[in-house]
Amino acid sequence: MKRIFLFLATNLAVVLVLSVVARLLGIDQYMSARGGDFTGLLVFAALFGFGGAFISLAISKWMAKRSMGVRVITQPANPTEQWLVNTIRAQAEQAGIGMPEVGIFDSPQPNAFATGARRDAALVAVSTGLLRSMSQKEAEAVLGHEVSHVANGDMVTLTLIQGVVNTFVIFLARVIGGLVDRREDGRGMAYFATVMVAELVLGILASMIVMWFSRQREFRADAGGAHLAGTSNM
Repeated sequence: MKRIFLFLATNLAVVLVLSVVARLLGIDQYMSARGGDFTGLLVFAALFGFGGAFISLAISKWMAKRSMGVRVITQPANPTEQWLVNTIRAQAEQAGIGMPEVGIFDSPQPNAFATGARRDAALVAVSTGLLRSMSQKEAEAVLGHEVSHVANGDMVTLTLIQGVVNTFVIFLARVIGGLVDRREDGRGMAYFATVMVAELVLGILASMIVMWFSRQREFRADAGGAHLAGTSNM
């Protein structure tokens, strides 16, 4: 869930920033002034929508490290960290992916997530609460689940779905903005304000679709975890 929340929050922020950039560059005004050219508007929405999603994917690992305070293990400092690295290495080899970065973040809740733009350059991070509260067999099952997310390419698949959703959010927000501000030059502040509010609201609603899709991928990752760590551990 951490992976999804971070990606959705990053994506929403990126799309809003791109909207401000479009306003500053005059792209919004140009599209608004063209009125009924919905084909051009849809192309614009697709470029910015998928662009925002792929920017979010590209910075997902960096954002996760910074926002969660992940400490990447470069040299295991104790037997627990050594076990963690060895377990993820073995599962990565079994899943046929490159060795992910392994990290730990400080949280009392048992949690873990995997993220990254490529299957061979991912990050798998676990919380201190998970390492304290779970047995090694239980933790191994959690790690198998996260490694399966990487092996299944779930971040890329999620990004493509998010790109489609972003496209319709950007498109509909500008249609709504045009209905609110009917000035011919498309330069009214009412248009810009409406677009920003509509993107925020529609973006939050659209996140439900992405989360629903993500839930389906969770079941597949559970199956992968059972394969990597054993059904009894799961």
